[in-house]
Amino acid sequence: MSVVVVTDSAAALPADLAARYGVTVVPMWLTVKGVPEPEGRRPLQELVVEPEVQTSAPTPGEWETAIKEAQSRGEVLVLTIASSMSATYQSALVAAQAVGGAVRVVDTATAGGAEALVVLAAAETAQRGAGLDEVEARARVVIERVRLVAMIPTLDHLVRSGRVPGIAGWAGRRLGINPLFEFRGGKVRRLRPALSQEAALDRIVGLVHRSRAEGARLHVAALHALAVDSANDLLARVSDGEHPTTAFVGEFGPVMVVHTGPGLAGLAWWWED
Repeated sequence: MSVVVVTDSAAALPADLAARYGVTVVPMWLTVKGVPEPEGRRPLQELVVEPEVQTSAPTPGEWETAIKEAQSRGEVLVLTIASSMSATYQSALVAAQAVGGAVRVVDTATAGGAEALVVLAAAETAQRGAGLDEVEARARVVIERVRLVAMIPTLDHLVRSGRVPGIAGWAGRRLGINPLFEFRGGKVRRLRPALSQEAALDRIVGLVHRSRAEGARLHVAALHALAVDSANDLLARVSDGEHPTTAFVGEFGPVMVVHTGPGLAGLAWWWED
């Protein structure tokens, strides 16, 4: 029996890749001026100027609908944004238990392009005819290996979300530095900041190169929030000489940008033995 991969829109999986691998994407929710709307209804440019945007997970009912549709095509593996960032995992778990049958829910412990790389690895394995056990195992391997490192103009949004201390945001503004962070294992970790955007991008590319394992194949996603030129530059730099097996640019969705702010650019990657 075939396996269908289902994920949430926080993965920022490009629509063409979702269609190619038959991935079902369940939208996250935004509340703008007190009015709820599914993520993706309007351009990110419109949302970053709104003074207050709140985010929420898909409801269990929405997950149920998506899971039942996917079950009409096969067994189901649901891959969600990190449970440390959202109630999405718990909501999907409630839905899966209600639906029953061959469906499993896995917390990817990441988001954005890194979550997308987990989803793609699972979907590619499913497309080769693997069963649910093998597809889930593949996803878990990538979850253990995938990294996401990005630069942002300011830590203010992460400070407001409670994911970094307020003193860090204050120091960044005073010193005029370019903050760098890594999101891995469901946690945001501040990295040593760079003194310029160019230095920040160089450091991100350097991290990818230094993490290379001999003979391994690179899977990489350049991610951004209204900074597509920086993302394209990062992808071009890291692809030079590496010849990645997977390479794409993905824009952070509004749900993620609420936490990071606009101007983010970074890379998500993992090495396959």
